[in-house]
Amino acid sequence: MAAISLVAAFAPFCSAQAEMSAWAEAEGGRMRLVALAPDAGGKIRAGLQIEPKPGWITYWREPGNSGIPPLVTIAPESGVALDAIGYPVPKHFFKGGIEDIAYDAPVTLPLSLNVAGNGPVAIDATAFIGICKDICIPFQANLAVKLGPAKQSQPQEEAILAAADAALPKPPSADFKVAAYAMSSDRKTLSLTLTLPGGGSGGAPDIIVTGPSGYAFTKQVGGKRDGAAFKTDIAIGKLPKDYDPSGKRWSVLVIDGDRAMETTLAFD
Repeated sequence: MAAISLVAAFAPFCSAQAEMSAWAEAEGGRMRLVALAPDAGGKIRAGLQIEPKPGWITYWREPGNSGIPPLVTIAPESGVALDAIGYPVPKHFFKGGIEDIAYDAPVTLPLSLNVAGNGPVAIDATAFIGICKDICIPFQANLAVKLGPAKQSQPQEEAILAAADAALPKPPSADFKVAAYAMSSDRKTLSLTLTLPGGGSGGAPDIIVTGPSGYAFTKQVGGKRDGAAFKTDIAIGKLPKDYDPSGKRWSVLVIDGDRAMETTLAFD
């Protein structure tokens, strides 16, 4: 949103003998860790629950011009490994010349964890996010959860994680997909042909293309919608020096009305 504050908010170690850690608090919001006991294969469903205060935002995996992407690390000695972080559908915010890709309401980032062996599990995680209003404050907290055997249902935790999964963009489908794409020879334009679902806004969808880590491209040029078909060019800004997309995989997130789809673009 604005220049990043040099003063970070560091929350103390937050421990709980349950499936949810205590809340870690900062000036602009709070966060905690939610988890379920591992299944028979050692897989753990978890989530980083973030609640910005009204008027504040927190960021998507590629935050835009000047934000801070979420970072979750697990202490190696805990025996728990982080496989993946999921990102619910974000919003676009513009203020002057600043573009943010972020969340302005409570959001839970699904975490896919795994653990080897049986017995009680102690998750020792460090979460680092940006939470921003007029300034952007780095917010770091240690979050701990102890998990016993899955002896009974945990309805509150299950509901939180189910809602987080439901908020993720969907994979491509017959009525919502990238029908064709091509990168220009000068690598300044990505041409997209989309199939869009019925019931959308009727205008241009919101498109976020993510390439190399730290790069997101959203500027559309010459978009045209004809029924379910939509064609547009995405302006590709400055890429890393000597970067070659050949053999790389980029991602594209398309938001049309109340539906969102995310898929991979392969440049072979």
